[in-house]
Amino acid sequence: MGRTRTKTRKAKQMVTEHAAEHVVPPPIPQLLEKAQELIVRCEYELAGRFANRVLEREPGNVEAKEMLGITQLEMGELEAAKDTFQSLIPPHPSAPVVPPPSAHLYLAQLSDDDPHLALKHYQAAVDILSGQLKGKERAVDSTPTNDDDAEVKRNIVRALIGMVEIWMDPSYDLCFDPAAEKTCEDLLDLALQTDPGNTEALQTFASVRMSQQRPDDAKVCLEQAWSQWKDLDLDDSRLPPIPSRLALVKLFLELALYTPALLVLQGIIATDDQEVEAWYLEGWCFFMMAEQAQETGGKLDEITWEELARDSRDCLETCQMLHVNQEHPDKPLLEHARELISKLESLGIQPTPEQDGSDREGGWEDIEGSDDDDVEMS
Repeated sequence: MGRTRTKTRKAKQMVTEHAAEHVVPPPIPQLLEKAQELIVRCEYELAGRFANRVLEREPGNVEAKEMLGITQLEMGELEAAKDTFQSLIPPHPSAPVVPPPSAHLYLAQLSDDDPHLALKHYQAAVDILSGQLKGKERAVDSTPTNDDDAEVKRNIVRALIGMVEIWMDPSYDLCFDPAAEKTCEDLLDLALQTDPGNTEALQTFASVRMSQQRPDDAKVCLEQAWSQWKDLDLDDSRLPPIPSRLALVKLFLELALYTPALLVLQGIIATDDQEVEAWYLEGWCFFMMAEQAQETGGKLDEITWEELARDSRDCLETCQMLHVNQEHPDKPLLEHARELISKLESLGIQPTPEQDGSDREGGWEDIEGSDDDDVEMS
């Protein structure tokens, strides 16, 4: 009986080893889906492992290479990311015939030391995306939808805006080129032809108008951009992303349009009250309003300069606290916030005691409840 039992154990062991040898690996679409989920959750190192598992089985898998490049970029491995994205672009031997436009877009961002190369990558992305929009490069089994087209248009606009930003960047010689102004206008015209009413394009157009010393035209562009979403609910998917709204606020502040700036900031903070830059900009906005009130008899919209200054102090103190707690990378922002706090301190402005927190809200309600004409940017 002992011998029989030994045989049974050996037989079971052989079956187990045989089964282990024939374990079916996860299908590649499943690995790609997992990698994408991990990227969304910002687990970049693990996402990269899944992408590499796909590439071990399919070295030329385009989607896996894109994901690998993204994980390398997010982890600060810039040279590795650049190599990965370049492997997706001809004349690299393993590149697809039509490279993914995202590879050119990422390489444009990674070419900040060579603006001409960055412009070439942006233009290549625009050409590929335009071909997709026309249906020339669509996969045979792909069914285009309005959402697909809308996303392609937005990507074209972002690439064109990226080109404008390079032409306008004072750190590059391109901004001194006599053709710079017309080139920027032509690129933004094309952006608005591609996606009429695109808020990012309109905001960029406003920046161009401001650089041309045309503030009234800039206000028109901002009004067109803001009017498309200012009445949307905060959970509406059509709202621009927070960075885009913060960029709009900065333009409002440059034009001394304080009320619309505060309205946009109120929505951002209601969505994410940990947003450091929003608290900074709100504090800066109230500070400038307090200065204006001092210059015009001590009040602005029936709010005293002291009340506005205290609102500024409250926002800046919150900004400072969040900045330190989050170890926020923007050091100049913190320095300016502290500089403003110091100025307010010298004026005798102290933070609002916690029990009086309702005072600040009441002041804001006065601004928000003002006539609609106050919000117009004319």
